[in-house]
Amino acid sequence: MRRFLFVSCLTFFAVSPASADITHAIKSSISLTVDGAASQANRIGSSLSVSGSNVTLGTVPKFGSYSAGTALGYTPGEFTITTAGDSFSYSETFIGGDNTPTVLSTTVTGGVVPALPTFGSTVVTSGGTAGTLAGTLATDGALTITAGGAGTAAVAQVIQELSIR
Repeated sequence: MRRFLFVSCLTFFAVSPASADITHAIKSSISLTVDGAASQANRIGSSLSVSGSNVTLGTVPKFGSYSAGTALGYTPGEFTITTAGDSFSYSETFIGGDNTPTVLSTTVTGGVVPALPTFGSTVVTSGGTAGTLAGTLATDGALTITAGGAGTAAVAQVIQELSIR
């Protein structure tokens, strides 16, 4: 009997109690975004290029005179064929650069850019309009999102985590 009691006590104290860590988390979020308006305008410069073969240049092509507020002008060249009857080529290219416009900067009003500089390279991104864009997160966990105007986004999410160790 003593042996039985001794073995029972060893077994009772040797066995550890069962334990487990249980973690439960609920995370809710709503993200509302409205795109911003933007514009980027880059002025381009004037350029002039002339090339040819079997031609003699009489009058050299040239840029015109510069005056504030106007684009740079251009006077074309004149040429004659050097050896009559032989093949010839002549190329003259002019790119007129931007003048100085009256609108040099932009102002964004209510997500709209009302006036832009008129340059050779202009990129415009229209802004969003919030309109009725809305999101609510109730105490009972219910999520509600309402669509807005153009250029808006609404995202609602619920994440549930359960970990047992």
